[in-house]
Amino acid sequence: MKNFFLFCAAAIFLIQSCGSNNSQKTKAIVQDSSYTITGKIAGLDSGWVYLGHPQRDGELFDSTEINSGFFTFKGKANSPELCFFALPNKDGYKLRRFDFFLENGQFNISGTKDSIGEAIVKGAATQEEYQNFDKGKEALDEEHRKLNALYSTVSAKNDPIALDSVEQAFDRLEKKQKDYVKEYARLHPSSYVSAYEVYQSFSYNPDPKELALIYNNMSTTIQNSYYGEKIKTTLEIAQKTDIGMPAIEFTMNNTNGQAVSLSSFKGKYFLLDFWASWCGPCRRENPNVVKAYRQYHNKGFDILGVSLDDSKDDWLKAIKKDGLSWTQVSDLKGWKNEAATLYGIQGIPMNFLIDKEGKIIAKNLRGQDLEKRLAEVLNK
Repeated sequence: MKNFFLFCAAAIFLIQSCGSNNSQKTKAIVQDSSYTITGKIAGLDSGWVYLGHPQRDGELFDSTEINSGFFTFKGKANSPELCFFALPNKDGYKLRRFDFFLENGQFNISGTKDSIGEAIVKGAATQEEYQNFDKGKEALDEEHRKLNALYSTVSAKNDPIALDSVEQAFDRLEKKQKDYVKEYARLHPSSYVSAYEVYQSFSYNPDPKELALIYNNMSTTIQNSYYGEKIKTTLEIAQKTDIGMPAIEFTMNNTNGQAVSLSSFKGKYFLLDFWASWCGPCRRENPNVVKAYRQYHNKGFDILGVSLDDSKDDWLKAIKKDGLSWTQVSDLKGWKNEAATLYGIQGIPMNFLIDKEGKIIAKNLRGQDLEKRLAEVLNK
């Protein structure tokens, strides 16, 4: 099963702004030059609540104190942005949160402290569009919940055939989800919601041709938005790491602190494998990679593993436990791993099969697909 990672002004907002006469425009500017968020969380009469701004450098959090059960945030938004509202857990450290689209205007948040994820946000046009988008994919979300439950049951039974069947079902569902987002973006080229959803759905192992068509259909304003820029970056990396392109060079230290370069593997077929000790799907996939390595290593096949760990102890323990006997490297920077950044890694496991000349010939090979592809190139 793939990891996905990781779904802002809406078309309605733009139409309203462009369609107004001059006096209405002046009035709208006065009214919407800032935002005010008021709210009440049942069961929470005092304390603090937080407003997160992931899109703003250096302004990640706003906080405000609750007075007699009520709270207020005020500020300005240059454009619609995906934010999150959060409450601290009982330990005071981790946050319980939900996302919503913020733009200049009036907002109200209401909910209960023990089910903050179900809070209701009433606000401007982009948030309303975001909520309508979610309603449109309720059937897909329900299908995903059922598959998750089935996956847990099958995993507990350790039935590889049934597990493979469920993972294929996830692949089919992923395609339906992507098709829904792609069609929505086609119909709403001036939507911040479209940009956000496209980035969420197409950042993992994107097809550059498909993503280019989606991106090029977006309005200039949306292309220049926060998530529009992220889509552009994702597209550029996807084009550089597409099948047929030369693998991007990097150097990183192995488990003994010695520098290893990707180019040192040139002259043999090898798998560039991104994984981490904390990644469940990676650990479940490792036996397949071990099997392929044992079967084809003597025929000239090798592997360069890149770990997105930040703990060396956890990394080394996982290597030993899973029997990963090939070269492993990591800079121990987690998701900020420099090689992962070069290759646009947004979810793991992810791999690239590279030929003797250093060109990428396949991507994201799982299970038997890896063995089949190796049989094609090494049993000639």
